[in-house]
Amino acid sequence: MRLNIRLLSSAVQKRPFYVTTPIFYVNAAPHLGHLYSAVVADAIQRFEKLTNPDCNVIFSTGTDEHGTKIQQAAAKANLPLPDYCTKLSDEYRTLFREFNVDFTDYVRTTEKRHKVAVKHFWNKLVKKDYIYKAKYSGWYSVNDESFVPEAHTREDVINGEKVKVSVESGHPVEWTEETNYMFRLSAFKTHLQEWLSKDGVITPSKFQKQLQELLENEVYFPDISVSRPSSRVHWAIRVPNDEEQSIYVWLDALINYLTVIGYPDEEAMISRGRPWPADVHVVGKDILKFHGIYWPAFLMAINWHPPRRLVCHAHWTVDGTKMSKSRRNVVHPRATPAPPAALRYLLLREATMATDANYSETKLINVANSELADTLGNLASRCCGAALNPRQEFPPLHVKELADCKQSEVTAQLLDCVERLPGK
Repeated sequence: MRLNIRLLSSAVQKRPFYVTTPIFYVNAAPHLGHLYSAVVADAIQRFEKLTNPDCNVIFSTGTDEHGTKIQQAAAKANLPLPDYCTKLSDEYRTLFREFNVDFTDYVRTTEKRHKVAVKHFWNKLVKKDYIYKAKYSGWYSVNDESFVPEAHTREDVINGEKVKVSVESGHPVEWTEETNYMFRLSAFKTHLQEWLSKDGVITPSKFQKQLQELLENEVYFPDISVSRPSSRVHWAIRVPNDEEQSIYVWLDALINYLTVIGYPDEEAMISRGRPWPADVHVVGKDILKFHGIYWPAFLMAINWHPPRRLVCHAHWTVDGTKMSKSRRNVVHPRATPAPPAALRYLLLREATMATDANYSETKLINVANSELADTLGNLASRCCGAALNPRQEFPPLHVKELADCKQSEVTAQLLDCVERLPGK
């Protein structure tokens, strides 16, 4: 496995080890890329448990359920917004359980506890004078739920028509003029550069360099819009004391990492061991800017530390082609021709974090057969064989370790199978 998990392990833990996935947008069913983020985070927390058995791990995941795309998806599915969000969120939760993603916390942005956290965070930004109201105009991408600077757009041809698109995502943008609340991002350029100068704060290093170059090349580092008119984005958390404005879905979503640890309830955070700053945020490269620029700046604004590390991964292609719904080549994990353990193995074995990995059913089947069934199966068979163990003696399991192992349902089932092997 090429992911260097050892670098992410903490030598001594006096507080919980806190690792997160992004929260996943419920405008569509989960696909291979979502599962990959979750499996990477799961591998990190499992390694932490192996190397530091006494450590308490908090591993959070969940779903992002506000915004224009959710409104559109619910309408297309002909479902009320709350029902649609619950249905899709349950799909993510069930999928992760099926693939043994051993999360401890699952958060949804439509939960009351999250709304409380978001409004408290907003009020802190207002109190610190980092939010102000202004007329705003610019190119807006509905798909990305964000404004795109002019310099980051280009002309493209879609369905025979010339349209403006985002250079980063390739999604269409539309010119929008409206009154919004703005966040003074410009005040944090130097602070962000200092944070990004620390070795290993973004892994792999190529993504850290991308963010550093972004900050260096921006002659004018603009403030960002952090609200939308609620008449346009009604499925969102309202700005405190202003029902005509909805909080920007990315500001809303990023605060989930604080919601999980009990923010803003001081006693709740103490009871969880004050696990901030987060040890590892696992993110895909398409959301690096939000986690590597916006999120640290938001935290700095309320005098909280940025996360200790972002682990950023590249994407998965399918038979050498970018995965997309329009090409109808999105890989749904349950539909793959191998059991969950084999797909998990392929995801961690095949991908290098810095470059896109390619999925094919042929590769999955070949790897499952040759490396799992044949190589590992043969190793297990030889280790138990009469040539190495002529008297067929096996040491008993330690009672304490056995009891600890059986706390996990998956491990308990595996041990049960092992204990029944001699009879078969």
